[in-house]
Amino acid sequence: MRSGNATEAELEFKQMTLTYPRLATPFVNLGILYRKAGHLDQSEEALKGAVERNGASAVAWNELGATQRLRGEFPDAAASYEKAIAADSNFAPAYRNLGVVSDLYLGDPERALTALERYKELTGEDRPVTSWIAELRQRTGKPPLKPAGAAPPGAAGAGAAAPGTPAGSDGASASGVPAGATGSAPAASPSNNSAPDKNAAPATKPAPKAGG
Repeated sequence: MRSGNATEAELEFKQMTLTYPRLATPFVNLGILYRKAGHLDQSEEALKGAVERNGASAVAWNELGATQRLRGEFPDAAASYEKAIAADSNFAPAYRNLGVVSDLYLGDPERALTALERYKELTGEDRPVTSWIAELRQRTGKPPLKPAGAAPPGAAGAGAAAPGTPAGSDGASASGVPAGATGSAPAASPSNNSAPDKNAAPATKPAPKAGG
């Protein structure tokens, strides 16, 4: 976004926060704008204003988590993603973002696995999420997931597996543990921040996503 356009947008969003002080959306937009400009303090302040006005907004909590992650506030970011999930259990970006921050920054592969399996269940996304899930299952001592449509042992001659059977239904969890995001690679909002590489992580891991 050009600097002139960004300034105009900032003024417009600020005016909206004054005109509609009880609405969360202008604060979300202002927070995203500040984050894209690198003003993380102001971004977090605006997004906290958004969740104060609407604590049931999954988008606002997810965007707050994205900014907190960029500020290095990893436990706070995870808490914000979990609040996004509590607000909307089908908000996929928050599960992805929770998986990223849990594994790469908080050293919690169990929570990361739960979040990413739920993310894949919601979105059907394959790579790089599938390879990350496989690596997390190995690290947490869980058996590999069977390919979708694979017949169970001893089922030869009994017909193929029923179509539509979800892959990994034995291990995928739908618990309240994302998104996400974006940080920051938006589904519908900005956040183009990729998670940094980590030696123990697979070759390619999904970058955080922001709001949708």
